[in-house]
Amino acid sequence: MVDTIAQLFLNTVKSYPKDDLFLYKKEEAYIPMSTQAVSEWVKYFALGLRALGATAGDKLIILAENSPFWLMTDVSNLCIGGISVPIYTSLMPEQIKYIIDNSDAKIVVCSSPELWDKVKDIKDDLTKVNAFITFQTEAPPGTKTVAEVQAKGKELETEQPALFEKLAGEVRPSDVASIIYTSGTTGVPKGVMLTHNNFISNVKAVDEVIPFSPEDTALSFLPLSHVLERMVSFVYLYEGISIGYAESIETLGVNLTEIRPTLMVAVPRIFEKIYAAVIDNVLTSSSLKRKIFFWAAKIGKEYGRLQLLGDPIPGALGFKHKVAHKLVFSKIIAKTGGNVRFFVSGGAALSKDIAEFFYAMGLVVLEGYGLTETSPVITANTFDHLKFGSVGQPVPGVEVKIADDGEILTKGPHVMPGYYKMEAETAETLKGGWLYTGDIGYLDEQGFLVITDRKKDIIVTAGGKNVAPQAIENILKIHPFIEGAVVVGDKRKFISALIVPNFEKLAEYAKTKDISFTDNADLISKAEIVQYYEQEIDKATPDLASYEKVKKVVLLDRDFEIEKGEITPSLKIKRNIVEDKYKERIDALYQE
Repeated sequence: MVDTIAQLFLNTVKSYPKDDLFLYKKEEAYIPMSTQAVSEWVKYFALGLRALGATAGDKLIILAENSPFWLMTDVSNLCIGGISVPIYTSLMPEQIKYIIDNSDAKIVVCSSPELWDKVKDIKDDLTKVNAFITFQTEAPPGTKTVAEVQAKGKELETEQPALFEKLAGEVRPSDVASIIYTSGTTGVPKGVMLTHNNFISNVKAVDEVIPFSPEDTALSFLPLSHVLERMVSFVYLYEGISIGYAESIETLGVNLTEIRPTLMVAVPRIFEKIYAAVIDNVLTSSSLKRKIFFWAAKIGKEYGRLQLLGDPIPGALGFKHKVAHKLVFSKIIAKTGGNVRFFVSGGAALSKDIAEFFYAMGLVVLEGYGLTETSPVITANTFDHLKFGSVGQPVPGVEVKIADDGEILTKGPHVMPGYYKMEAETAETLKGGWLYTGDIGYLDEQGFLVITDRKKDIIVTAGGKNVAPQAIENILKIHPFIEGAVVVGDKRKFISALIVPNFEKLAEYAKTKDISFTDNADLISKAEIVQYYEQEIDKATPDLASYEKVKKVVLLDRDFEIEKGEITPSLKIKRNIVEDKYKERIDALYQE
């Protein structure tokens, strides 16, 4: 019986002995960690925490880059009844201090010298913290190394040989496992309390509808401080899946070919970048190669359409598809390592066109939907029930309904008990047994959920028309000349957009048009460049209603940044901050 993450881990150790449960990069090569090695690391670190005075219910901070050591630290803490509090590595010292203080954490685990510098700046103010632990081999002043903590754990095991299993067995499903602080797109971050039962119910629900296998190898690169990567890591452990860790998002392409995973969880931005790179490569190829690609894409799309319908594939189409695969698709698939069975996309809306594009090539992207508050998965597309443009059907045990105003509500074992020390906010979100997601959407006739936008983000124009900005932004971000987009126009006469150009592509365009410029800021100030973007956006959005059309643009000379508070660590736009920062330039669009 697996009812807690502690039980899940003990079951993994017993049921899935393998030489490569984890894989991580060290000195330019991937190093495997066996199930036995992982088991010993977790046990001794857990007992070491206990020896330091950690007891059930104590909070432990994890401030570290993705690695097996992040996940093992988390599991170690959960196995002795502790509560793990992850922190994004991109946060600034004051934000880190807020989370450590607000969570009442007693232990801080920090990985690298760079991250320790952030903690060092606030260390003297962290009066509730009793111990600081580092992944470094040499401990900075006032900290302990993992090896020192594990040495204490080994001593404790000698004194009490069965203590680890005893503590793990005492963890209850209703115990809080983690406090995960929301990104704070609209205000102060809120600490979402998630129990062992929240996580385990979600692990089992997802595992029931998606065909994971102990033979799989997953590539992990999303931050483990993000609830989605954290939960799927528990799924991987539950199924005995090997987990390879990417070095960084910048090395993802290389790591894919090194690990050659069978599955990977990603956010839409990754698929958008892959799509843009493929299309850009095609458009700069010879006329013959372009014709072959678009012929193959057409064949793949028709082949995929019949597959989804469950209709027989005509012999001629099957033959053409094999040719298309050999000439085009196989080369793109090779860049993912060549073994991928499926991708999972979450965290934001994925463009229907991109999902269909990947499917046409033979790369299945299963899009899902959820929130930190729902641990996180609410709905998911599966191989048996797949519809592009939707986020799938509710996973087993989860209920979904739509409120009169279009807000999506959910109920089930996946829903958090509440926000830590925030009773008013909890009461506002949990009402009548339902969690109010803050998202707008609808259930279609087949029970697939379609997300329209965030409730608070819906734009109401001066003419009273409702506009969903995310849907428009997703279209714009596919364009090879656009890196980022924020649609604006609330209470205005028409819709406009803040656009971050792809400056590499734009510079090439400017040279072909003999447009001279000194830097990015100078380039985007050119009237002909602004006009070019307005024309391209108009061509890219032929199906939008007239009141949804982007009439004017503000070009920005840099991308949105976490450090400047413009986006969250999970890459969501903080619209209120962005619109306030560029208010004068936005207002100027509407002056006439």
